[in-house]
Parts: sequence; C-alpha cells; structure tokens
Amino acid sequence: MAVPHSRPTARRAYWEGAAQGGRRISWIGGGSVARAATARVLVVDDERSITDVVATALRYQGFEVKEAASGRAALAAAASFRPDFIVLDVMLPDLDGFEVARRLRAGGVRTPLLFLTAKDATEDKLSGLDLGDDYVTKPFSLEEVIARVRTVLRRSRPDTEADGVLRFADLVLDDRTHEVFRGGTRIHLTATEFRLLRYLMRNPRQVLSKAQILDHVWDHDFDGDENVVETFVSYLRRKLDRTGPPLIHTIRLVGYCLRLPPSEDGGA
Repeated sequence: MAVPHSRPTARRAYWEGAAQGGRRISWIGGGSVARAATARVLVVDDERSITDVVATALRYQGFEVKEAASGRAALAAAASFRPDFIVLDVMLPDLDGFEVARRLRAGGVRTPLLFLTAKDATEDKLSGLDLGDDYVTKPFSLEEVIARVRTVLRRSRPDTEADGVLRFADLVLDDRTHEVFRGGTRIHLTATEFRLLRYLMRNPRQVLSKAQILDHVWDHDFDGDENVVETFVSYLRRKLDRTGPPLIHTIRLVGYCLRLPPSEDGGA
C-alpha cells in the first residue's frame, strides 16, 4: 500500500502506510500546519516508505527535516545539517544505528536520539536507551513518535523556556515581568521589540525568514509588508548591541538568526 503524500483536508485525518515486509505505520493528525520550523530533525532509515512518511509528518507539524538512508550518510548529515534531534533506525545497510550513535557521542555530539526499529528484545531496548534518549519499536504510531520528539526536545534544550524565563548567552527575557537583561543590564524594549526578541530566543540558532517572523510576532490581521520586520530587527539589534557583541545576524536573502558571533561559537 502506497503512502499518501497529500496533506489531510479533514479536521482529523488518518494516514496509513505499509513499509516493506508488511509493517504498518499509522498517524492521526489534525489542526493547522505550523508555518515556522520549531527544530531541525534528521530522519535516518533505509526503507524509503518509512523515511517519507515520518519526514512528511514531522514537516506537517512544523519541523525542518533532512533525510538519510545509511549510517555514513547520517554521520555526514549530522555534521552539515546540525540537527536538534535525530530519529534513527537501528537496522541500516552499513553502520547500524547503535554504531552511528556511538560515533556521534565519541565526536562530542550530544544531539537527542530516538531509535526507531523492529528489534524489540529487552537487550536491544537497553542498548538504545543507554546510547539515546528514547526507543520506539515498529509498527509504530506517527502521532506517538511526534509526541516523543517534542517531549525529549523540551527536556533536553538548554535555552528553552523555564518558569517564563528565556536565556541565551548573557541575554535573559522574563515573560512574566516583561523585562529583558543583557549581562545584568536592563534593556528597555517596546511591546513589539519584546515579542520579536521572545520569538528569536524561542528559536535560537535557527534561520528565520521575514515571513515566519511576521507571522509569529505581528497580529494575524496585520496588513503591512515584510519590510517592517527589517525595521524592527534594526531597532532591537541597536539596543542589544550596546552591552555586548552582536547576537542577531542577517543571513543574506534568507532571514535572521539569533546566535553567538563566530569567534565565540566555535567558529560556527
């Protein structure tokens, strides 16, 4: 049975696909499509039908996704794509998923891992949990996989929100008091500048387009153009740069990114 690739039109849609060997994958999804990537996810599986349906479901939920079909391709993709999360099959044609995880960890990569495999023996599960963060056996529910991805990301991201406070480098944003500090110095922002900074801090190190920023920072009925984003990024950048090195970087023809300068970010 072929895996459908069209987006569901009903409020609740049911996607079913049969992977090679008769394994069934199912997903129940609903709601609107997210317009901005919440995180980068690398999906690794040598069965194209599984990779396609998992990647499509993650993209539908707002994730930026890259796919790989072998262990060596996964290692190369992890180095170039720099994912926030990896969904990793254990049975791969060259290096198995456990070996991929060992090499990533040996290289200092601490990206959260979810193993996806037909192997359900206790020793396999223990190996997976020892090397990664979660373990799901086939057949599986895509809804469950997505929920587990979100749960592990919330648990593992150091810069995510906790008790209404966002932190990145020496920058602190308190959503409860609407206060912003950099290096202990309070920075006074307008309401729009505050919303813009909050969105950037909720998506650190990700390149966000003007359209994404406009959609998340301004009201849905805002009828202005994307030039307003450039204007407010300039205002915000000017205020932040008074007390430290630049944190908001322009990615030409793409958008903006909150990250440390290359000299302080390991050359990244």
